[in-house]
Amino acid sequence: MIWAYPDIRLTLLLAGVFVLLYLLYLTRFWAINRKLKVEKQRLFTKLIIRSAYFILFLIAFAGPSIGNSFKEVKEEGKDIFIAVDLSQSMNATDIGPSRLQRIKFELKNLIKSFPSDRIGLIIFSSEAFMQCPLTFDQAVIQLYIDGLNTGLVPNAGTDLTAPLKMAMDRFMKDESQEVKAKSVILISDGENFGDDFESIVSELADNNIKVFSLGIGTQKGSQIPRGNGVIIDPGTGEPAISKLESQSLRLASSETSGEYFEISDEAQQIGDLVSAIDRLEGGVANTRMVEASSNKYFYFLLAALGLALLDMILPIKTIKL
Repeated sequence: MIWAYPDIRLTLLLAGVFVLLYLLYLTRFWAINRKLKVEKQRLFTKLIIRSAYFILFLIAFAGPSIGNSFKEVKEEGKDIFIAVDLSQSMNATDIGPSRLQRIKFELKNLIKSFPSDRIGLIIFSSEAFMQCPLTFDQAVIQLYIDGLNTGLVPNAGTDLTAPLKMAMDRFMKDESQEVKAKSVILISDGENFGDDFESIVSELADNNIKVFSLGIGTQKGSQIPRGNGVIIDPGTGEPAISKLESQSLRLASSETSGEYFEISDEAQQIGDLVSAIDRLEGGVANTRMVEASSNKYFYFLLAALGLALLDMILPIKTIKL
């Protein structure tokens, strides 16, 4: 027999509570009827009935399964590229401790939600670089996420076109024969100085590659730390202020049938992002046979209810006047 909920400690606890309460009941009963002639045999019979249906309730609660069978389980897989903006503006502190540090924390939790999917990592600023190709190895992805910093890429502005083009090229060159849902998680504060953005978004849509954009930052923005000071705007001579600009990110998502999400002072939508990607219908990545059995708790529950009903409608006399 297989148990669906084999919680021995809880079962023993419930049995102990039952024994304690029933002993209290017997003690009170005996005290009230100490001057009367007690029908010990009938009292014992009632104890047996109540103990029997309590034990049956415990067995039903544990979820007994009898008999063995096998069924095929299909594991669906998706291909996901995570593109992370590493421009200097990602060091802004309007999202504590900084935009980039917050993204690293969220990504390490996000990838755990997709254990059967292939995940790749692209980093970009004015150029895009393949940090990690599509892989099932989450430990490798975690290591690359730990090492993310703005010094890994040239910083001459932000080009959102570059990572999207790189992701699409890798998807198109993928030699895997499996039909999988393909998507890109584009993470940035939204500043875009690249060309042909609308063109690459259109190509992604034509190839059924969805873009899920994650904007990080606030409308108020903040200064950008660098060394012991801050980045200065050469046009004004004042400290540069980086704000969340979501227009390009929203466009990429809407045109590819994806969705836009934010981490800002008004929204914390990383959980919604995980749910949206999880809803994508993936291809069959693996099949395996697992042992399955039918839960037979109902029969024990039915027998327990029958005895409990009998106890209620056919009371057994325990004293004789």
